Amino acid sequence: MIPPPSAHPEPGRDCPLCPRLVAYRQENRSAHPDWFNGPAPSFGDPKARLLVVGLAPGRTGANRTGRPFTGDFAGKLLYGTLLKFGFARGQYLERPDDGLELVDCMITNAVRCAPPGNKPETSEENTCRQFLTARLNDLPRLQVIVTLGDVSRRNVLKAVGIKASAGIPGHASEFDAGPYRLINSYHCSRLNTNTGRLTTPMFEDIFARARTIIGG
Repeated sequence: MIPPPSAHPEPGRDCPLCPRLVAYRQENRSAHPDWFNGPAPSFGDPKARLLVVGLAPGRTGANRTGRPFTGDFAGKLLYGTLLKFGFARGQYLERPDDGLELVDCMITNAVRCAPPGNKPETSEENTCRQFLTARLNDLPRLQVIVTLGDVSRRNVLKAVGIKASAGIPGHASEFDAGPYRLINSYHCSRLNTNTGRLTTPMFEDIFARARTIIGG
């Protein structure tokens, strides 16, 4: 059983819970008042059977645009793949008003605010996990979770009340996590793709497997 939710699935626009992230948010608001600069809300279908979980918003990606994986390199591969496997429709134009819709899919992050250096601290992961748990509880049809990176995988396991050491780490690892089937992928970051650690076919295989489990 998933622990009961301790929060609304989405933190408030000025969530005060993590002092370091609040200070970074204020820093970015001062430097770029035209950016979103707040906890990036989950995006997608409230009846989703697939949930994609990243780690945290990128400073010039979701922190700027207000939509997960929008406006940075990782979004190109992620949204292109979702479109290919029928989990999205429309066109991804790297901005939140491009009309792109997710189909039977939602995207969220383990930590909702952009962290300095794109690296949240463990305490921030722990504090923000209440929103991840609430998000899971708020998806009644959820069957499959794709985690982008092992840090995301560990946060999802903790969110469903399982030890972070449970399950198998690494790309394409797959196992049951509470009532869900969890599939882990390397993160679709520029670093991973540029170094060849993650190729487009490797990433697409993850979502082909999710589609097989979920069905049409």
